[in-house]
Amino acid sequence: MNQATVEFRHVSKAYGPQGAVVDLSLLVPAGDICVLVGPSGCGKTTSLKMVNRLVEPTSGQVLIDGQDVMKIEVTELRRRIGYVIQQIGLFPHQTIAENVGTVPRLMGWDKRRTQRRTEELLELVGLDPARVRNRYPSQLSGGERQRVGVARAMAAEPPVMLMDEPFGAVDPIVRERLQNEFLRLHRQLGTTVLFVTHDIDEAIKMGTRVAVMQQGGHLAQYAPPTELLAHPASEFVSRFVGVDRGLKRMSLLRVEDVRLEPGVVAHVGETAQTARRRALEAESEWLVLLDERDAPLGWVRATDLAEDQRLSVDHVDASSPLVHHETTLRDALSMLLTSAVQTAVVVDERGRYSGTLTLDELGLAFRSEASPESAGVA
Repeated sequence: MNQATVEFRHVSKAYGPQGAVVDLSLLVPAGDICVLVGPSGCGKTTSLKMVNRLVEPTSGQVLIDGQDVMKIEVTELRRRIGYVIQQIGLFPHQTIAENVGTVPRLMGWDKRRTQRRTEELLELVGLDPARVRNRYPSQLSGGERQRVGVARAMAAEPPVMLMDEPFGAVDPIVRERLQNEFLRLHRQLGTTVLFVTHDIDEAIKMGTRVAVMQQGGHLAQYAPPTELLAHPASEFVSRFVGVDRGLKRMSLLRVEDVRLEPGVVAHVGETAQTARRRALEAESEWLVLLDERDAPLGWVRATDLAEDQRLSVDHVDASSPLVHHETTLRDALSMLLTSAVQTAVVVDERGRYSGTLTLDELGLAFRSEASPESAGVA
């Protein structure tokens, strides 16, 4: 894994067009996602831009693996740091492949290596290289362009990535998908990330560490999300985090942290008699119908099956939320509460069936997270 530590040592930036930062000191361990969060004008973006010298500090040091960024030639520095912004900033007259390969070309990679890396990254961010490589940014959706922006930032395998409100310009549904996709990607690659947002929910979901900043450019608290929610350091942090701290802690747990029910399953082409018997033995009225790849197609009511039938998609009756192992419990709860079927079907990263998640299991998780013991309250 290509990753590096980032450290701010008593960094200040005098007030100006870029805003103010006052005596900022924090260490981002290699491989962590550090989220800078706070109200507008508190110095989040200014702090981020001091890492790649788009803004230069008035005093103090910004260090990458112990090396002062002010002593690194600026072009070399920026080629070592991935940078993703809300507006994406793709070159409109270059194809997607050309956009993703920008930094590798500047670094002198040969054409074959650049092409290989481009294809690999497009797949990693969930885009089909054959479909998008020769298209132009204007031919993609906002969410797809944002994925390309992430791929371009990662192209030269940077040890550090800077992300400034990267998912702020897309609708809430696409934003959630991009957040989940990026977290999955980070688990694979482990790059050190500094991530700016004004949204505390996004900060808690995305960060392994959260830096809460307040007006005037001061650091109010720097802690893992669990500590931030359980022990706000000040009245400002407590108000900023919000009164629903127990519910927010559900954003820190994922479906993979909860016990799944195996459920009752059947496959397309299987005899209805066999499937019905299996459901009755499990004392279940419903079973999940899977295709030949074990991907769920929907629910089938066992009592509606005639014994001489073979199961097909025509038998699917009820739908339910589809969640992944990396889906947060808060997102899963929201989906269940708005669904007609209050049991979610869980799939792995390849879309294969893993089990079911019920409101009862989510309730147990919520009560556990909301208890005084888990909150650290005496």
